[in-house]
Amino acid sequence: MKRRGLLAAALAAAVAAATACTSDPAPGPNPSGPPAETARPGVLRVLAGSELQDLAPVLEDARKATGVTVQFSWTGTLDGADTVSSGRADGKYDAVWFPSDQYLRLDPAGKSKVISETPVMVSPVAIGVRSSALGELGWGDGSKVTWAQVGEAAAAGKLPYGMADPSRSNSGFSTLVAVASAFSGAGAALTDADVQKAGPQLKEFFKGQKLTSGSSGWLAQAYTRAESGVVSALVNYESVLLSMNRTLPAQQQLTVVRPVDGVVSADYPLSLMSSAAPDQRDAFQRLTAYLLKEDVQKRISETTLRRPVTAGVAPASGLPSERRRELPFPGTRAVADGLLAAYQNELRRPSRTVYVLDTSGSMEGSRIAALKSALGRLTGADDTRGVRRFRDREEITLLSFASAVKWTKTHVVPASGGKPGPETELASIDADVQSLAASGGTALYSSLEEAYKVIERQQAAAGDDRFTSIVLMTDGESNAGATDADFKRFHDGLPAGEKAIPVFPIKFGEAAVSQLQGIADLSGGKLFDGTGSLDGVFEEIRGYQ
Repeated sequence: MKRRGLLAAALAAAVAAATACTSDPAPGPNPSGPPAETARPGVLRVLAGSELQDLAPVLEDARKATGVTVQFSWTGTLDGADTVSSGRADGKYDAVWFPSDQYLRLDPAGKSKVISETPVMVSPVAIGVRSSALGELGWGDGSKVTWAQVGEAAAAGKLPYGMADPSRSNSGFSTLVAVASAFSGAGAALTDADVQKAGPQLKEFFKGQKLTSGSSGWLAQAYTRAESGVVSALVNYESVLLSMNRTLPAQQQLTVVRPVDGVVSADYPLSLMSSAAPDQRDAFQRLTAYLLKEDVQKRISETTLRRPVTAGVAPASGLPSERRRELPFPGTRAVADGLLAAYQNELRRPSRTVYVLDTSGSMEGSRIAALKSALGRLTGADDTRGVRRFRDREEITLLSFASAVKWTKTHVVPASGGKPGPETELASIDADVQSLAASGGTALYSSLEEAYKVIERQQAAAGDDRFTSIVLMTDGESNAGATDADFKRFHDGLPAGEKAIPVFPIKFGEAAVSQLQGIADLSGGKLFDGTGSLDGVFEEIRGYQ
């Protein structure tokens, strides 16, 4: 696929969107949480965003009052929308509960799957600025700040910030839409022309993004770990930022800035699927009626720090009663997907990732085949939105190891329109992936040390500033080379910049969970579960790179 600039990205995505309407979209990451069971009276099977976990006490009271038990399966909003649109949710879920249904409604197939939407609470995207940095920016108390001011500060290096990945997280997607709408001055539904107009300012704005994440939770943790000055702001839901202040130390407290020119808000609609059985439709009605009661709305606001939707109910203390105007959302799925593709391949800082891949003897057979299939998908197979594959400008190193490092191979995906184009390099990456062969023991820690050394050489040679991470996949326990104590000493001796590089281990097969969790904790990464299947796990990690 050739893309020439922001407008071309949108047009290419339009082709992908049209194709998706006539074929089965690629399956996204499997929702974590309990599998959907057969429909039962009084049980509402709900595909939802994981941020709704904070509603647990409210939903327990709802069960006692209404007899309705909510059974959640967790997913990202955009992946969840694809699951619904493709029909994969039919019969498995009775309702969906995402932060927003706006992306889902852009697809006619998805829109037809939902027959009733009940907004339950509201939270706009905002900027949480470290209070100590607010004065340095000259923003006063933050109540009069515009998106243009935020963009100027980010471009000038005065506001290094973290933001969730728009292709994984609705907060990230809402931020992308908000800045595109604000910078373009769009007065109605966002168009390709608006995206093109906003392009230069968007590129400047994303120069300031220093943290990325596939989830709001990990982003908050990364902010807490980051040294002062490395990240001085987070772009996230107002409710997330205010909730963080409940536990942050004084020097890391955030002032919540709601740009005066407008926001994009999540209204958390509990939405009934057209495939729901009569018993589940009745349970849906009982639950939604309960959630909209004045006393329940008040409790929801106080528990989650989101704003009530029932008229006359005051928001929790610390939440302003007035609301900013809503900025325009994309008018079509093609514009939304084109904006996402532009972010991934043109606007954001490029990434550098070393994939440390266990190819020991225990990986022989179905396991090495599963690794090849899962990692090979990142070279573009079945990517209907064009946002899951390795990105343009991305540097990828494959490191195959067993009793020692077998080989390392590095690829840089060129920008679209280059000669050769990204398709050629993606095919080369896939060829290397398919050449992986299983034999030998498991020198996990020695191989991980080599990954850090590879990154050190790459950074010294390129002198660039990239999102940098390590992905570690193993099905066993380290039994050769350096020990965990050796690795800790090695890691402790790294320069500050390299020490901050997160490792994202994937547990697979009989992997030693304690070893992998220790690596994630030491490096500030996150452990992922590939037990049983690697499908979707590598794609999920993409949001953190």
